[in-house]
Amino acid sequence: MSIGEICTREVIVAAEDTSVETAAELMRRYHVGDLVVAKDLDGKRVPLGIVTDRDIVVEVVATGLDPKVLTVGDIMGQELVTGREEDGILDTLQIMRTKGVRRLPILDEEGALLGIVTVDDLIEVFAEELTDLARVISRGRAREAKSRV
Repeated sequence: MSIGEICTREVIVAAEDTSVETAAELMRRYHVGDLVVAKDLDGKRVPLGIVTDRDIVVEVVATGLDPKVLTVGDIMGQELVTGREEDGILDTLQIMRTKGVRRLPILDEEGALLGIVTVDDLIEVFAEELTDLARVISRGRAREAKSRV
């Protein structure tokens, strides 16, 4: 299974000049913990960075800065880590673990924003797989018990 099959396709996006206050309002309205900062390039959304709710708290609120004046471009991380839609789930997990990120924008073949995957998404997928594995064990036991009667 590729990461493109499980990533969330509806990504909340902001421009670099979006105020931090507006970004926080968007996060609240859409019940998300991050915004992908992107620009439009020939009709494609190209990600530039990501801003999380934690970035807002640590970089703005905790330091007493004005969220109306600062922009998401001012506080977004310097290095944007991304994945490709054809990457496997385990490869994606490896990237996230190595880079220490909990959210990963997913790009299509042309480098345009396709979606986003989070640690929560991966936990959900792995939980489903573990449930299926547990069913194999219990069905195997039941089959064995039935055949020995």
